[in-house]
Amino acid sequence: MDKKRIIVAATGASGLPILVQCLKLIRGQSQYESWLIMSESAKITLAQETDYTVHEVTDLADYVLGQEQIGAGPASGSFQTEGMLIVPCSMKTIAGIHSGYADNLILRAADVTIKEQRPLVLAARETPLSPIHLRNLSELSMLSGVRIIPPMMTFYHRPEDIQDMIYHTAAKLLEPFRIEAKEYRRWMGI
Repeated sequence: MDKKRIIVAATGASGLPILVQCLKLIRGQSQYESWLIMSESAKITLAQETDYTVHEVTDLADYVLGQEQIGAGPASGSFQTEGMLIVPCSMKTIAGIHSGYADNLILRAADVTIKEQRPLVLAARETPLSPIHLRNLSELSMLSGVRIIPPMMTFYHRPEDIQDMIYHTAAKLLEPFRIEAKEYRRWMGI
């Protein structure tokens, strides 16, 4: 049986613990495989935000590609995927996607995902948001298949610690790919 491919990219914005949790959740699904692309800035941020090494994170992925590998599979629409998740997604990456400036594999894979009308999930990270950020996000959100899911804290699921919040956010980011996280608590109403 062929596995369903999800391209997972990470940029230098804050939120690398969420990337780690997303990779763990994908790994727990036997019918899915992850294709990880980490920017150099993401690798630097990883050391600031976690105790994980780059090697430990790449070991969580099924395949690992460098952002400079512009000719790799995800750069072509004929490379079948379920879509792409960028977590965290910097405003620089948002601007590159918005303008179609595909000068590395992360941006090219996002460009291909949009043109093939596959799900593109962007865990956009910045605060406060400038009018330029808001314009780029707004225009991207109007494209078919693009979902802007900022990693935001929620409290209805009664998180006990930061790991609960990370898990909840990762589960929300993977929902568009039909990955059901076991511990994800949906709002069921009052």
